Amino acid sequence: MTSKGSEDEHPSVTLFRRYLRIRTVQPKPDYGAAVAFLEERAHQLGLSCQKVEVAPGYVVTVLTWPGTNPSLSSILLNSHTDVVPVFEEHWSHDPFEAFKDSEGLANPTDAFTVFYSERSVWWVRVTSTGRPGHGSRFIEDTAAEKLHKVVSSILAFREKERQRLQSNPHLKEGAVTSVNLTKLEGGVAYNVVPASMSAAFDFRVAPDVDLKAFEEQLHAWCQAAGEGVTLEFAQKWMKPRVTPIDDSNPWWSAFSRVFKDMNLTLEAEIFPATTDSRYLRAVGIPALGFSPMNCTPVLLHDHDERLHEAVFLRGIDIYTQLLPALASVPALPSDS
Repeated sequence: MTSKGSEDEHPSVTLFRRYLRIRTVQPKPDYGAAVAFLEERAHQLGLSCQKVEVAPGYVVTVLTWPGTNPSLSSILLNSHTDVVPVFEEHWSHDPFEAFKDSEGLANPTDAFTVFYSERSVWWVRVTSTGRPGHGSRFIEDTAAEKLHKVVSSILAFREKERQRLQSNPHLKEGAVTSVNLTKLEGGVAYNVVPASMSAAFDFRVAPDVDLKAFEEQLHAWCQAAGEGVTLEFAQKWMKPRVTPIDDSNPWWSAFSRVFKDMNLTLEAEIFPATTDSRYLRAVGIPALGFSPMNCTPVLLHDHDERLHEAVFLRGIDIYTQLLPALASVPALPSDS
């Protein structure tokens, strides 16, 4: 976006610029001021308010378009079914916080990405115990030796999945299982062989993986390393679900039709990380993760994360077509 406002600046950009000036970053975010800003604008437009975390494109769509096109308010307030656009900035364990998100990612190409499922997050700690002793001796059956075997097995699996992704141009990152060694702990001194060591891993398991069989594989790697090697889960999601992206899902039909009518390319993928949309899908609610950010590098929370003004404004145009389309989906028998 431009560095300073001007008289000929698009009203949506001006509004967003005002919002950005409110300090909402850690460690001392002023969420109260942000909420007050949004409530003030909503009241100016005659809209009722519910306090949820949202993304900027949707904020500006709802808070600017009704001012020039009252049909949006009418459509949303008199729709056949509830449309709940939900967005996130952090993951959560609380199912009630699921209504805060449905995050998408940028796409560096001309296409727009929509996510219909996501990988299951497994945070695993492997602990190995063995014989301690002085660092000058060749001690047998040490914790480090056994932990090394487990780490080697897991990293070999990691390389196999990486090669599978790289060798198939039709696969996206979310379709394979990733794992990274994120923590190593153990020992008290350079010259003391520790009795216990541990390694922490961040697994992101693809939705088509047999989770029970995969867990059994993890235990097998630990057992093969020797006595005294165990694992525990800091987090283990066991309810992967896939939102249908065919004509059996009226939400998808409405969603994809908008892009077809606007002559825009839509790419459906599995989200490579984890969002709270998993809570919605787990109880049978279709969820699509989407942010209208094409021609934009995937920077996530990098220090120079940015969005071009033209992409931002185009995203608002997309939302103004997308929200009424979703709101017009007839209520399903199951909705009652």
